[in-house]
Amino acid sequence: MTDVMTVSTPPAARLRGWDSVEMWVGNARAMAGFLSGAFGFVVTGYAGPETGVPNKASYLLEQGQIRLVVTAGLTPESEIWNHVRKHGDGVHDLAFVVDDTVATFEAAIRRGARVVDEPYELTDEHGVLRLSAVATYGETKHTFVDRRDYRGRYCPGFVHDHLPGFPAGPPVGLVSIDHIVGNVEDGALDQWVAFYEDVMGFSQLRHFDESQIATEFSALRSTVVWNRSNIVMPLNEPAEGRRKSQIQEYLDTYRGPGVQHIALRTDDIVQAIAALRSRGVRFLEANEAYYDDVRARLSFLDLPWDELQTLGILVDHEPDGHLLQLFTEPLTDRPTVFVEIIQRGGARGFGEGNFKALFESIEREQAKRGNL
Repeated sequence: MTDVMTVSTPPAARLRGWDSVEMWVGNARAMAGFLSGAFGFVVTGYAGPETGVPNKASYLLEQGQIRLVVTAGLTPESEIWNHVRKHGDGVHDLAFVVDDTVATFEAAIRRGARVVDEPYELTDEHGVLRLSAVATYGETKHTFVDRRDYRGRYCPGFVHDHLPGFPAGPPVGLVSIDHIVGNVEDGALDQWVAFYEDVMGFSQLRHFDESQIATEFSALRSTVVWNRSNIVMPLNEPAEGRRKSQIQEYLDTYRGPGVQHIALRTDDIVQAIAALRSRGVRFLEANEAYYDDVRARLSFLDLPWDELQTLGILVDHEPDGHLLQLFTEPLTDRPTVFVEIIQRGGARGFGEGNFKALFESIEREQAKRGNL
């Protein structure tokens, strides 16, 4: 049953945090192995034909509070196969923990959301898991997950034994999802900001126009929406420039809007990046001039500057503190989804001071692909 707050309470007020991020991929076992070996995630669950799930295979990966799921279809008729054929490997589901999945779903639908999954229940010996889902940009969806009556680790249909062992290599130390970024078509940014404000009940945190996020060749616009707590989602659209922007390259390659990158927080980025590099993760690289400039501008910060420069970590400062960040190359053959590693020293921003250096790094890679 829903409660009396269903109509008046926006969905955002019922969100308790990130539940999981699910990727639809061509080979779930291979992607799980990559995320385990390269990023230090531990495979903690599996669902597939052996567990009573006949048409797909899913691996649950965890690190800190982060929960990733990679899923592959097992037949040519699978909607997962069709999704991968069109988009390549990509994020399909951004799931939230909620206090009441029916109330959250009904509030979203009353406010104009499009139905993906009507409220339903999954049960096993650990209890009842209640879920529902609505559509967001592209073929991405938001699932509302109510875990109040479920005591299992993740979801009915998953088993948690006879799994791959702990990944070899030094621990990485990723602790939580910091933010998740979506790319939408030129001219669609206002529409999706309105969706998150009017339908989901989010608020705007920041906005950047093409004069703030630009290089010699390209530009973009970005608005950050959030639930005023622990779910933060920047949205980007391409802006007109001399050449193709990184956002337009993503849209062309992914064949539409989708999740551009997942930002994962760490409490020790020096240790994390050193571990990731030793595991073979490749990052976008700033040029030497970047460090000459940033060390001069931000020399008042008490930071391990030599280590930061050696590891290629970017630094930014705001009135409320500083942040350290670094961005991987794309995770797959298509230049689409990538990962950001971030450590916050009080700053709530997104590295605005690093935008130009970051985008110039991306443009160098675009030029190699012939897409600039």
